[in-house]
Amino acid sequence: MQTTVKTDIFLRGIGLHSGCAVTLRILPAPAGTGICFKRTDRVEGDPVIPARWDLVERTPLCTKLVNADGVSVSTVEHLMAAFAGCGVHNAIVEISGGEVPILDGSSEPFVAAILKAGLRQLHAPIRAIEVLKTVQVRKERAWARLDPAANLSIAFEIDFPDAAIGHQARALNMANGAFVRELCNSRTFCRQADVDAMRAVGKGLGGSLSNAVVVEGAEVLNPDGMRYPDEPVRHKMLDALGDLALANGALLGAYKGYRAGHSLTNTLLRALFADPSAYRIVSLDAGKAGLLPGVGVSFDDLRHVA
Repeated sequence: MQTTVKTDIFLRGIGLHSGCAVTLRILPAPAGTGICFKRTDRVEGDPVIPARWDLVERTPLCTKLVNADGVSVSTVEHLMAAFAGCGVHNAIVEISGGEVPILDGSSEPFVAAILKAGLRQLHAPIRAIEVLKTVQVRKERAWARLDPAANLSIAFEIDFPDAAIGHQARALNMANGAFVRELCNSRTFCRQADVDAMRAVGKGLGGSLSNAVVVEGAEVLNPDGMRYPDEPVRHKMLDALGDLALANGALLGAYKGYRAGHSLTNTLLRALFADPSAYRIVSLDAGKAGLLPGVGVSFDDLRHVA
């Protein structure tokens, strides 16, 4: 069955790139709504922005959604990962600005708020997208691929010249709370040179060591270091889940990424949906639904992160 949150959820924070204070309110929504953002600060144009792959304006730094009236909301990936990882299919996200707050740089604050509020089942079957054949996209050395599989899995590989990150690889079957236990508290990361470059063009204004892992060569600049030795690749997997959650249905397939980012994952979804023979829409029975990322997750799972 589809789900929504039981009660309203309130969160406040600043945007990573804008540095502006933002208030966010997650509201229950009926079956079939999906995830929709609503800009409460807009007085012109349609303030509602559905969380869909075809509304993504592809950028290298974050995932940005733009509706037909040009109304946008950016940095949605951590919240979308939390929705997918907690099994939330329907919600209205009211937001007072154009960027989802970065909070601690991971999905954990969103996950904690969702699990504390609890979920309500709705009397409607879960819509899923079943991958039927391999789809792959490339950009220079980076690539991303979807293969047929019984349920969603994510495998990722990164390779950075900085010794603090270097080469990292990880794979995870996303069924039954794996996201909450193993990925949700992995923070966004960057190099000090990236921070300087972003701020030079007016980006990353809300970034700090409290909401991002920053490295310089072999050194991790955060006083407390990394939460995991492979926190960067875990965060890339978190991002991938959030970007795949824009498929407008539960995705049944094996995702693999090498040096991929937000833009390339969205390009992969566009390639999938451009080929009608590559997928089919199905309604999940109880057995199939039981393999989705958020099934059976509870607040107690946050105490057992890897």
